[in-house]
Amino acid sequence: MQIGSTHIEDTFAEAFAMWGTRVVVTAAGPEWAQAAAQSMTGFATSVIGCKCEAGIERALAAQETPDGRPGASILLFAMDKAALGKRLVERIGQCVMTCPTTACFAGLDSGHDTSIGGKLRYFGDGYQMSKKIGDRRYWRIPVMDGEFLVQDRFGMQPAVGGGNLILCGTDAGTAVAAAQAAVAAIRALPDVALPFPGGVVRSGSKVGSRYKGLPASTNDAFCPTLRSVAGATGLRPEVNCALEIVIDGLSEHAVRCAMAAGMQAAARPGLAAISAGNYGGNLGQYQIRLHSLLNGGAVP
Repeated sequence: MQIGSTHIEDTFAEAFAMWGTRVVVTAAGPEWAQAAAQSMTGFATSVIGCKCEAGIERALAAQETPDGRPGASILLFAMDKAALGKRLVERIGQCVMTCPTTACFAGLDSGHDTSIGGKLRYFGDGYQMSKKIGDRRYWRIPVMDGEFLVQDRFGMQPAVGGGNLILCGTDAGTAVAAAQAAVAAIRALPDVALPFPGGVVRSGSKVGSRYKGLPASTNDAFCPTLRSVAGATGLRPEVNCALEIVIDGLSEHAVRCAMAAGMQAAARPGLAAISAGNYGGNLGQYQIRLHSLLNGGAVP
């Protein structure tokens, strides 16, 4: 199958079950909301080494936030509920509470939640106060610019991680331009995050390694310099650069929509092929076939 001159490989992205949440950060100005969001999502590219994956979903206008101030929506993912709760406490405490003028709210209502403000309140050393509005509790923690307001409990839900596209270009410039176009298209969609720098990863990985104790290693099948020495290759002869886009979402549907949008935006002359990373179906519960995104759209 083709999109214009770009070949779409008959393969699938192997995604897996995660737990996800949305965090809403607000501040006196958009620059502080973005500063907190960027800090909170730092070093959160892969659960392999970072214990969680996170990304800024979008900027929020004042009329979209609980306290009527500019803000940012952040998505954060981990492998289970307990791990997600721990990462939220760490990152909100270290990256949001520390940022001038910020407040922090839960962005999801679900049947599953975890205590966040209820744990961070102890930083107030006994001076913290609670406030209940309707059925929601908030904590007011004294800090040096006034108070840090944080919601008591944050919702979480089952999510999907590891959706991906591998963009195979005849040269690095074409591959980078295609990746940037795909990222722009995906970031316009709700309920998804791109955890890697600029939304793109050049060091795609495979499961396992020849070195003991290393859970993942370079995806040699997509490394152009290893084409003649590593055995089987996933690259067409004309490809000299491959870049991967990894997508996490609050649902399989959201991930599929993002992959479909990314494929359409990336296809262009010089992008020889679009492929995807998988492990033969042995790792993840979801197999998102690229051709199905073209034939049947994003709905599974």
